[in-house]
Amino acid sequence: MIKIAIIGVGRWGVHLLRNFVAHPQVRVVAVVDPHPERLAAVKQQFNLDENILLTTQWQDLQQVPGLTAVAIATPASTHYGLIKDALKQGYHVLAEKPLTLDPKECRELCYLAEQQQLMLMVDHTYLFHPAVQQGQAIVQAGKLGDLRYGYATRTHLGPVRQDVDALWDLAIHDIAIFNNWLGQVPVKVQATGTVWLQSEMGEQGNTEKVPVSFSPLPPGLADLVWVTLTYPDGFQAYIHLCWLNPDKQRRLAIVGSLGSLIFDEMSPSSPLTLLHGEFEVQGNHFLPVNQRREVLELATGEPLRQVCDRFVVSVLKNIPSEVSSGWVGKELVEILAALTVSLQQGGNPVFLDIGV
Repeated sequence: MIKIAIIGVGRWGVHLLRNFVAHPQVRVVAVVDPHPERLAAVKQQFNLDENILLTTQWQDLQQVPGLTAVAIATPASTHYGLIKDALKQGYHVLAEKPLTLDPKECRELCYLAEQQQLMLMVDHTYLFHPAVQQGQAIVQAGKLGDLRYGYATRTHLGPVRQDVDALWDLAIHDIAIFNNWLGQVPVKVQATGTVWLQSEMGEQGNTEKVPVSFSPLPPGLADLVWVTLTYPDGFQAYIHLCWLNPDKQRRLAIVGSLGSLIFDEMSPSSPLTLLHGEFEVQGNHFLPVNQRREVLELATGEPLRQVCDRFVVSVLKNIPSEVSSGWVGKELVEILAALTVSLQQGGNPVFLDIGV
């Protein structure tokens, strides 16, 4: 049995609390949030036991006997301090993405977790989605033939963040999926963007520790961002990100010589589709052949529940999660930081050498 504290019960933390309260191998012993009204709300919503500590102060957790782990769902700017303190106090950590806003901090936390022999896992929920898991198997089995390129669109009308831009708010999901499906991380990244809504915000919260030598992008938080990822084998993926588009899209695809694999969250009846099709050469002409649409059946279950289950297994069996470890979180933050440099430099390519 794991004794866990939930730190932050805002929009996402509530779902972590819901899953851990229902988990047979977990006992929620504390909930921390700076807003007393949130604590009162979750106590009523989940009928929390009177013995569960509800507090606005993170430091109060030191009074909880036998605390095993913490789940952190607070603003990203607070992650480094909270995770570092938790690891030093001997707690296993499940952290909401991104791990931190600084690659150096991510690396430090990963090493600290290893030194303390503790689990550090990042809640990259999409990597536990049945469509993403099955998609990885299809791509890596070679069913698409020679891979040609990938594309993704993640748009909606709000919420508009005031601490990070659309890049940091949205891109991490699609980058994580492309990396997972391809089994690679990019070696070159580029980003361009446009600022409309918050042009007077000054420096973006996520760029404070990223060196910028030239900045054609006006100050503020980019509402629209176009991303290009180039992988070691030359494969390229293109991502469209925008939070002021009423046309809500959550679509990602990889195109190969034998067909395309499409993950479309907005299509609940067929979120994962394999479109078969290739060209037959006849003289100087390329004729489409073998065209058919295959809707893939998926396992049921909430992805976040799988995240929580995997964290529990990691803690109880001392086995890190290869899919979403702290090191995976560090890789994604490195990519976002490099994209930020490219964004501020008007789309200049930034080269990456991601290692330990």
